[in-house]
Amino acid sequence: MQKFRIEDDLSYQDTETIRRQQQRLLHEHLAYCRKYSPYYRRILADLPEKSFRLEELPSLPLTAKSDLAQHNRDFTAVPDTEIADLCFTSGTTGHPCRITYTRQDLDRLAYNDALGFLATGMQPSDNILLTCTIDRCFIAGLAYYLGVLKVGATAVRNGLNSLESHSEIIRAGGITGIVGVPSFLAKLGQHLRDSGIDSSAIRQVICIGEPLRNREMQLTPLGEILETFWPGAVFSTYASSEMVTSFTECRQRCGGHPPADLAIVEIIGEDGQPLPPGQCGEVTVTPLQVTGMPLLRFRTGDISFQLPEKCACGRNTLRLGPILGRRAQMLKVRGTTLFPNVFFHVLDGIAGIDNYYLEVSGDALSDELDLYISFHSGDLDSLHIREALYARSRLHINLHCVSCEQARLKVFGTSRKPMRFFDLRQKQP
Repeated sequence: MQKFRIEDDLSYQDTETIRRQQQRLLHEHLAYCRKYSPYYRRILADLPEKSFRLEELPSLPLTAKSDLAQHNRDFTAVPDTEIADLCFTSGTTGHPCRITYTRQDLDRLAYNDALGFLATGMQPSDNILLTCTIDRCFIAGLAYYLGVLKVGATAVRNGLNSLESHSEIIRAGGITGIVGVPSFLAKLGQHLRDSGIDSSAIRQVICIGEPLRNREMQLTPLGEILETFWPGAVFSTYASSEMVTSFTECRQRCGGHPPADLAIVEIIGEDGQPLPPGQCGEVTVTPLQVTGMPLLRFRTGDISFQLPEKCACGRNTLRLGPILGRRAQMLKVRGTTLFPNVFFHVLDGIAGIDNYYLEVSGDALSDELDLYISFHSGDLDSLHIREALYARSRLHINLHCVSCEQARLKVFGTSRKPMRFFDLRQKQP
């Protein structure tokens, strides 16, 4: 019997049923961690072997990315013969970590992404263009592919390819959905328009790796650009290799829903305790039904918030707001605290900019910001870059012009994901 079936989705069940099922799955998860995970067998040794209620989850230890890096092999809960796939995190916030998946985990992954794709309206008759890599030990690309197949749709694996290559596939007809990084998809949309290629058949533009909404749940400038090419078709997602679970917007497009049977989600404050809906804190996830590398209260390092109201789509799962920034990337500049996205959202809305990246240096007292920008038309003065950044941040920062090639190599040359933040700050002992 297949373990993960789309028809078993809990999303539309009543709140009490979801709660009861999560309670059962949490009990099974803790028992599995104690028995098979060397790391958690050690960490949980002093805690009573009882059935922890959901309300007691905050009393259990947190797991940081540094724990995963330092004790990496001890997190694997299966013998090597049961490992079906090895991936490595992208390393955007530190050294890449080894993540193991069993065959059951891959089936879980397909189920997870299929539920997200179905929430956007994907159908078995769709042809989905995948513009992200499926190789280079990148689990997300494999997840999207497996999810499309689980829906019953057709995957078109063109991967990390040129604008011209993707455009020719779209020109040939039949593509009804795209999965990709929004900053790249914005360039693709412009290229299609400039080339006179009709892409109106595309009903889902599923965006990965970069947020599309702000704290007020309004579209960012980048999201607005995508909407000009594909009105009403743009969906935001959030996921990570470690938590093996994604948050995908439904047709209401007002927050990402996680599958209730795959994750228990907390938003925690500095003290590690859960915050109420609406308050910003660190996204912390306990992935359920994972066998290869189970995690408990995994701190993602990403800052967001839970939306308080139930979604109009009828799902009774929580809704996660956009990622406002990464905890490790928080900036402190002359008494002002902010995240890099403050600058990035401004630059995304200026048409003449080709690419950009931010380098941060300094000591514990104040950060020094150097923003490097390339242009395909205009320059710093003619596009009023300084004024636009100051109006949004009330900060004067160092701006530098670089070539398009230099910016492209910096942003896309060291990671599978676009890297626009480079931390050169002096680390405190």
